[in-house]
Amino acid sequence: MLSGRRYLLDLSPEQEGMCAEFGAICRSVWNTALEQRREYRRRGAWMNYAPQCAELADAKREHPWLKAAPSHALQQTLKDLDRACRDHGTFTVRWRSKARWSPSFRFPDAKQISVERLGRKWGRVRLPKLGWVRFRWSRPLGGEIRSATVSRRGGRWFVSFLVDDQA
Repeated sequence: MLSGRRYLLDLSPEQEGMCAEFGAICRSVWNTALEQRREYRRRGAWMNYAPQCAELADAKREHPWLKAAPSHALQQTLKDLDRACRDHGTFTVRWRSKARWSPSFRFPDAKQISVERLGRKWGRVRLPKLGWVRFRWSRPLGGEIRSATVSRRGGRWFVSFLVDDQA
């Protein structure tokens, strides 16, 4: 069974800036892709994950600021949008406002994530483009990691692991 484990991150100032930048880029990709889907629906056509992902690759060549964020995180943002639009409808899905939305992004590839225990209270996780990040080890992982999500809540950054606990 899949379950989540959330831990408090201990980011360096550089890593904190990178996380904020990655979250802003993912928010921008979500909003742009949502507007594109709405335009297609107004014309009576459909847009889904595959063509948007191909267009994202082209956009990364045109706009260098998109290259700052990990590709897997941007693709996962498009997958999440695709799922939301299929479940709720293109015009029901909301924009991610800078004021209301807390930055978050997901690393879906477990092969790119490695976790080490540093001591009784601390561990570290290696995330793409962020490198090694320390986190407060408050409970055991208890299984195999499937993905990691970095999010900010109340001014603090957290990492959440999706874990297959085989229960």
